[in-house]
Amino acid sequence: MNASVCTDYEVLEVLDFQTADAFTELEQSVQAALETYSNVHRGSGHNSLVTTQLYEQARDIVLDYLGLGKDRYTIVFCTPRRAELLKAQLKPQNYHGLSSEDIGLPLGVRALAIDRHALPGGVPFQTGGGTARLVSPRWVIWARSPDKFEAGTPAIINVIAFARALQLIQQSGKDAFTNAAAEERTPSEILHDDELKDFSGLALLAELRQTLIGRGLRVPTTDGERLFINLDNGASTPTFAPVWNAVRQTWRQPRHIQQQIIHETRSICAEVLGAPLKAYDVIFTTNTTEAINLVAESLRHESERDIKPVVVNTILEHNSNELPWRTLRGFSHIRLGVDADGLVNLDELDSLLSSYNQQGEHGQQRIKLIAISGASNVLGVCNDLAEISRIAHRYGARLLVDAAQLVAHRKVEVEACGIDYLAFSAHKAYAPFGTGVLMVRKGLLHFSPTDLELIRSSGDENVGGIAALGKALVLLQRIGFAVIQAEEQALTARALRGLKQIPGITIYGINDPHAPQFGRKGGVIVFRVEGLMANRVAAELAERGGIGVRSGCHCAHLLVKHLLNIPPLLEQFQGVILTLFPQLALPGLTRISLGLENNAEDVDTLIEVLDKIARQPQVGANRHAIQQPMADFARAAARRVYAQFQ
Repeated sequence: MNASVCTDYEVLEVLDFQTADAFTELEQSVQAALETYSNVHRGSGHNSLVTTQLYEQARDIVLDYLGLGKDRYTIVFCTPRRAELLKAQLKPQNYHGLSSEDIGLPLGVRALAIDRHALPGGVPFQTGGGTARLVSPRWVIWARSPDKFEAGTPAIINVIAFARALQLIQQSGKDAFTNAAAEERTPSEILHDDELKDFSGLALLAELRQTLIGRGLRVPTTDGERLFINLDNGASTPTFAPVWNAVRQTWRQPRHIQQQIIHETRSICAEVLGAPLKAYDVIFTTNTTEAINLVAESLRHESERDIKPVVVNTILEHNSNELPWRTLRGFSHIRLGVDADGLVNLDELDSLLSSYNQQGEHGQQRIKLIAISGASNVLGVCNDLAEISRIAHRYGARLLVDAAQLVAHRKVEVEACGIDYLAFSAHKAYAPFGTGVLMVRKGLLHFSPTDLELIRSSGDENVGGIAALGKALVLLQRIGFAVIQAEEQALTARALRGLKQIPGITIYGINDPHAPQFGRKGGVIVFRVEGLMANRVAAELAERGGIGVRSGCHCAHLLVKHLLNIPPLLEQFQGVILTLFPQLALPGLTRISLGLENNAEDVDTLIEVLDKIARQPQVGANRHAIQQPMADFARAAARRVYAQFQ
């Protein structure tokens, strides 16, 4: 398989580590995984097939290492704190645990092998992306194990690295990763220095694209091998050689250097996002979902006499900013509507807050928190956070921003916008190594000292992921967010113009590049092709064009069903059908989401292939003929990572 084009820069960095030790083998395997990296389970492209296979095989590798059978046990991958919360619901005899820390790797991974009959029922202790199969305004059909207990996008690459490390330990002994010698490097050298440091702006972006891990990957299609095009950046982003090199170097550093890297990355987050450390705490988590759940948990610990607290969010939200609020005991929950573009009516928000918090028209109920996405993962729209904050604070409410889709694409000024809590994931900002961030105004987290220390240490353990985030933010800042926004908006406009020329396509949200609100539109476009299910459109884009996109409800079930005008009775029927037939595909939308690696040629190829699909969908033998080559591609890619597991 032709994997990727290795640049001179990458070769130079690889030669830094000359010894053929277990670390070197691990790095080679992880780089192979990065070359075909995507999000798991719900993607349609070749990379998603590979990453899903690697992630699920990691469970089997852990069970094999423990000598346990998968007929009885299931593996749940956790952060250190999440593992403790889950173990508290289990009896000691019903689980076995493994830790990346115990094998000398700072990955922040815990693997729990749990007796299937002992898995907790009911609502999971952390909720959000991936924990639900279908969501309505009134009910939730929860995912099955292990997904139910792996809230949000897991630390996919770290889990793969952990599984491969277990294989290498079986070959080389339990100390394979504990005594590795390496040249010490300062945090500044790792996070700020690289061979691109003399570049900035568009010049840096052009150079950085040449270091994309997986660049030049060719995949099988119905028309022969084609270059793979990733248009699923809203789910997860690939990474670049400077970011991966920062991870590799950090893994090998002594503990005191790693601690300095954590400290320096906190400072980088504070500077890039405008949240000075004198006013904000920076807490590292595993993803946005965990960060938002921490805020919900903290609110539960606050007590105010004679107040019945209320959380307000919108119909726009990802499940990670929906499910934690509806499952928060002791709180009421209100959803604001949005217009056809996805924008909140600010007058309606003002009136709602006045009614609850000033006029007292709802008894003891008081709105305590406004929780809103910084940018929609479905419509790509960016609401006016500064004005929403001004309105919220006028009436004594706080503002939480789910910035998962925002941080890599627009300049964020946390303090200037009056944001009280900001949550985001590094894997959506070109650092897919299992780190998330909660920025919180000082004094707003309410945990015991013991719990707070566990929260901090749990996130800090994944020091490689933290270094990746720090490096990625440094690079984004050097490119400049104005440059990034201009590039992505130009590609978005090009895509919208092309999509409008294809017969039978309906585009949702802002779709006119000349519209006054187009400045609020990010590089996310959802659409429907008349007569074709969204999953079929996504599959054909992969099969015919080698294009990876996403389809379905995008963990934003309420919004997608609203856009599709699905009435309550049909929604209830869908719930019954999904319960009886779990593999059945339900109506949804196809989504493209642009990132730094994309260019005009990618967009033009998308339009060309999509036009063919809309005019003449594949049928019968044509579709089946490509499925075997795609499966062979995935198996070959997986063998390059888990060399001894096939």
